[in-house]
Amino acid sequence: MVKMDAINRKILREMSRDGRISNLDLAERVGLSPSACLRRVQELERDGVILGYRARLDPAAMGVGFVAYLGVGLNDHSKAAQETFERAVARAPEVTECHNVTGTIEYLLRVECADLAAYKTFHTEVLGTTPHVASLTTYVVIGSPKDGRA
Repeated sequence: MVKMDAINRKILREMSRDGRISNLDLAERVGLSPSACLRRVQELERDGVILGYRARLDPAAMGVGFVAYLGVGLNDHSKAAQETFERAVARAPEVTECHNVTGTIEYLLRVECADLAAYKTFHTEVLGTTPHVASLTTYVVIGSPKDGRA
């Protein structure tokens, strides 16, 4: 297990801001030699602290003009019902996030579509035909003043 000291936290903070930062720049920002910095980054990767690297994409350039969060309630709370639901959303490219949550619903989904018509199709043909779905509450995103996702 990697030790999570102040230097490792600095490395992770800088890399989460810019995953393509050069080792030389990273080392300078965190106050290490390039070789020591590279060893630490490799250790963080090997120990599973750094899970991977992603590109941030422009939704509009990708044809996404509609984003919503959906609260999904199931009518059956068994493991089999949850697995059935999770398999269905895993196959749906519109679902970019699926979280099993506590409270009055079982799942919180992030859904990205081209437009409202595409969302209606997804809502009707995918979620509307998925077994065990009892309730859907849609929260349409009208702006994102803070979005820390990669």
